[in-house]
Amino acid sequence: MVVRGSTVGGSPGRVSAGVAATAAVTPVAEIPGTGSNQPPASTFDTAPIVGIDEALRLDAAAQDDGSARAAQARAHEAAAEVLADRGDWRRAYQHLRAAMALVHLGDTPPVHVPEQLRREVDRLRRERAEAREQSRRDSLTATWNRRYLDERLSTLRDGGSGTVCVALVDVDHFKLVNDTYGHAIGDAVLRALVGLMRTEIDARVPDGFCARYGGEEFALVLPGPADADAVELCEAVRARIESHDWAAVAPELRVTASFGLACLSPDDEGGTCDGLLDHVDELLYVAKRTGRNAVAFRDEAGHVRLAGPAAGRRGVAAVARAVAGPARSGRPAH
Repeated sequence: MVVRGSTVGGSPGRVSAGVAATAAVTPVAEIPGTGSNQPPASTFDTAPIVGIDEALRLDAAAQDDGSARAAQARAHEAAAEVLADRGDWRRAYQHLRAAMALVHLGDTPPVHVPEQLRREVDRLRRERAEAREQSRRDSLTATWNRRYLDERLSTLRDGGSGTVCVALVDVDHFKLVNDTYGHAIGDAVLRALVGLMRTEIDARVPDGFCARYGGEEFALVLPGPADADAVELCEAVRARIESHDWAAVAPELRVTASFGLACLSPDDEGGTCDGLLDHVDELLYVAKRTGRNAVAFRDEAGHVRLAGPAAGRRGVAAVARAVAGPARSGRPAH
């Protein structure tokens, strides 16, 4: 391919360079000159690039797929170098990724990557990974957020490798905590709560994780354990929260939490993670309506039960029937 009419420092010229489109197949419209004694210019007067369309059609038109890929890789590499010279590192990164992808497709000769470009691309790769990580983290508690939760649940369910148990955890009377002690203390409670939950999860289900579901609600995702083990873990988390020294956060502060827990196994045909979350939400409602500070789940017969010391509470079956029926009017106040 040829770039015609590039004028940098007042010298028109004809510079050989392979240039392809960006990741969105948008032609690169500006190419700097390459005068050997000229410093990098701040502005560029360029003419249209010749040959882009031909390069983009190479893989479809050429009989030698390896040659086509090599030509496209060289074009992307050239575009990356040009954009790097201009300081446009992000677009240079896109082109370099495209070149590397073409190299990995087959017997395409490896592209030459200038050291400066390699360093900047590595930096951009790290920045992109950090940005992706931050977009999936809750800024207050530093645990995972709803976006990450949805992605992981979809992945776990599609994988179909085993049982996935999900618990929704809701801090009891959290509005009262905020009203009594202030929002700064409320935030401290949520951060401490995440630490307590993660301690139990990491010790019992290393592949599990905690995510902030919204407000004072959190989701615990537990891949792999049997239903009974998941109930035991949630009860351990509940007890740890109840027995924690909350007075260290604020005088006379006491915090408890309610849990709804349900599991989805590979044998549950037609089961979805959205449906699972609906069941978990209903069970959380039962735990709240029957006195809070409890873990609600379904036993093997499908009956709603409460775990641990709350197992002897009355009225669980009646509340469960009301939750399952159309008369449910909403959750109780927090």
